[in-house]
Amino acid sequence: MKIAEIREMTTNDLVDRIQAEKANYTQMLLNHAVSPLENPAQIRQARRNIARMLTVLRQRELNK
Repeated sequence: MKIAEIREMTTNDLVDRIQAEKANYTQMLLNHAVSPLENPAQIRQARRNIARMLTVLRQRELNK
């Protein structure tokens, strides 16, 4: 997900999406521990997407 797409989201949508992405990330880690994922780079990509969303959320908090 690109940063421009994240910035277009509303704050409530962003919070919901962060929770969903964190759950997805946790599930990927568990699945990878049991049997390796086909593309382990997905784990890194998910982690970075979460960080991007948290960064935008924090920027919004500071700008209020």
